[in-house]
Amino acid sequence: MPKTVDSLKVTLPLAAASTIVDATLAAARANDLEPLTVVVLDAGGHDVAVKREDGSGIVRVEIARAKAYGALGMGLSSRGIGERLGKRPIFATSLSVISNGRLTVAAGGVLIKDADGDVIGAVGISGDTSEKDEFAAIQGIEASGLTPVPEAPDPNWRG
Repeated sequence: MPKTVDSLKVTLPLAAASTIVDATLAAARANDLEPLTVVVLDAGGHDVAVKREDGSGIVRVEIARAKAYGALGMGLSSRGIGERLGKRPIFATSLSVISNGRLTVAAGGVLIKDADGDVIGAVGISGDTSEKDEFAAIQGIEASGLTPVPEAPDPNWRG
């Protein structure tokens, strides 16, 4: 019988993902955002941490996951995807179809980079406006000591 692996290399530890989720929700409460759902994916697109605040709708998990998954799949934030595809709605729809509905182009999907600049995962948020979702994700990633992409929210995120 083959020997099992002693350990697997983890690039986005549960502790960091938990910090991201908790700091995201703290930023949301400090800024009076609507109840949020937060999904943190590793670089392979697998869930590391998921929390849905009381009052956040039941489909919010899937929306948040699709924002994070899209960011990973396309290599840029979901806001960036939306900006690129804004005048190409047929292509945006085809991406959703190709990914079996696992991708969306609304802001709120933010890539996570480590100290070496490598993408190690993504955060997806759903519950408020897409711009406010993105703001909260960026706050959570920064609180974990990792780098969000984009590094700053939409300048009009409050509006």
